[in-house]
Amino acid sequence: MSKSHSPKPATVHTKNHNAAVSVPQDAGDFERVKRGFIAAHNTGHITDASGRTVINVNDYEFLEVGKPAPDTVNPSLWRHAQLNHHHGLFEVMEGVWQVRGYDISNITFIKGTKGWVVIDPLTTEQTARDSYELITQHLGHRPVTAVIYTHSHTDHFGGVLGVTSQEQVDAGECVVIAPEHFLTEVVGENVIAGPAMGRRALYQFGPLLHAGVDGHVDCGLGNSIPMGAPGLIAPTHDITRTGEEMVVDGVRVVFQLTPETEAPAEMNFYFPDFKALCMAENCNHTMHNLIPIRGALVRNALNWSKYINQAMTMFGDQTEVMFTSHNWPRWGKEDVKGFLTNQRDLYKWMHDQTMRLANHGFVATEIAEALKMPEEFLVNEHTRGYYGDLIHNSKAVYQRYLSWYDANPANLHKHPPVAAGQRYVELAGGPDALLASAQKAFDNGDYRWASELLNHLIFADPTNQAARDLQADSFEQMGYQSESSTFRNSYLNGARELRFGAPPLSGGGVRGRGLLRAMTIEQLFDTIAVRLKQEDVGGLSTSVNWTFTDINEKWNLALSNRTLVHTQGVHDPNAAVTVSVKRTTLISIVTQESTFIEQIQEGNVGLEGDAMKLQDIFGNLDTFTPNFNIVEP
Repeated sequence: MSKSHSPKPATVHTKNHNAAVSVPQDAGDFERVKRGFIAAHNTGHITDASGRTVINVNDYEFLEVGKPAPDTVNPSLWRHAQLNHHHGLFEVMEGVWQVRGYDISNITFIKGTKGWVVIDPLTTEQTARDSYELITQHLGHRPVTAVIYTHSHTDHFGGVLGVTSQEQVDAGECVVIAPEHFLTEVVGENVIAGPAMGRRALYQFGPLLHAGVDGHVDCGLGNSIPMGAPGLIAPTHDITRTGEEMVVDGVRVVFQLTPETEAPAEMNFYFPDFKALCMAENCNHTMHNLIPIRGALVRNALNWSKYINQAMTMFGDQTEVMFTSHNWPRWGKEDVKGFLTNQRDLYKWMHDQTMRLANHGFVATEIAEALKMPEEFLVNEHTRGYYGDLIHNSKAVYQRYLSWYDANPANLHKHPPVAAGQRYVELAGGPDALLASAQKAFDNGDYRWASELLNHLIFADPTNQAARDLQADSFEQMGYQSESSTFRNSYLNGARELRFGAPPLSGGGVRGRGLLRAMTIEQLFDTIAVRLKQEDVGGLSTSVNWTFTDINEKWNLALSNRTLVHTQGVHDPNAAVTVSVKRTTLISIVTQESTFIEQIQEGNVGLEGDAMKLQDIFGNLDTFTPNFNIVEP
């Protein structure tokens, strides 16, 4: 790394900003986070079968408790990262254990009659397996008799093959329980927007940043994410209503469905015999995202608050211990009640106050600037924005009700970044004049304005090295000031790419191949339709009948007006060609592991009619790359 590309120190403006940050003073957090500690992982360094690092908690030893925040880290985020760095096997209460800190999420083990009931088996097989081995090492071997997925995000099911197998599930030795629509939501989030979301996630989580005081320090929900492919075993039992009860390996469980909260398919649940409440990822020791910066469907802040209130009504008076899928538990009725009350009120406050100002005519950017966290939330560590951020969340509430458009016609059809950049450079009097203005803003500590100016210059001329360097420096200082880990990671990742370029290609460009094997035919055709290059199919019209021999389904896929339309249960008598194929074969084509021509040549596709008409569709599909530019054209 050349000197010009090395991380820069905090400027005097950043030092002053961070020195003025209020830091939560609840010493109880440091007691809670280590309560029940039994043992740490033998090395803290988890690798896959090839020896590649999946996660290494030793990289974060700089987060030593008691060590003051450096100038390059917001002191409130520093404190939160120190809390998240506690890792190992913990006894939550008699009969309930967690392994925390070796993944961004927690894995929970409930002692059943015959074995373990596992809640949320982490992101990857390796982290889940090592966690299972850790509890086995200290508490003895017990089989996994049940797995409960709290919701449809990868870090809560992706490691399932580390604690059980498809064969054990098929044999009835292990049940897999999830909220209704779990499988649909798992696949859906990884299909339509998968390539874009995967690229943006590099900014949110910062896995390419070096761990250190001038680099990656935290992810809000945990210190870092593991690097490995997720797996999936489909649920054997869906929870379909709030109040549904089950006895799982002798353990009584009462479920509460919470759709459209932190995930489209999610649930909380209560263990009456333990007086323990699992709040999934609906409550954490941080303000959560109402829409993550990686992208997702906008979450329903109002309903989120109502579901927390419902959980308090259903279970609050009996609950002695509350644990979640991230961070650490809370103990005692009063502590749990206070925690849930503040979490409930936080999401309701963001919703109500955003819409109050929106109904006065304020637009999203004005609301984000006007809303300030009240003292009632600032005093609590768990209602500060370490993962979500009020700036972003207020815009998410606005978007859910009023869309991205602020009703000002000047913003209805704005120029895209390159065209706007060229015009702003001309308006400024040329690149040198704009760069001088940006440098002045940087020197004055106005990094937001400097980055806005420099963004125009870089999109007008991405080869302007002075602009790239100064923009990287501006991003870096905003990262150092950010309380939100996702904002910090995004700023620092942007600086990294301006200095070194976009990351190299890795894999095949299809996100979550292992998850996509669960796709329905409808989802497969939706995925194909998104890849159609409309500019190449003008004037073409094709109808294709499909028979899926392994699942006994028939479909029609038609190319009409540069659009792919699919219909279940019908065959078009005038179709150009009829295809007989297994669903799994089509999946291999959609995930770009194979091509239609290769599958035909291998004899895996039956054809009747004009096979060349398939080229109208499959010869005009786009291929996505996962390293497209973000901070430059």
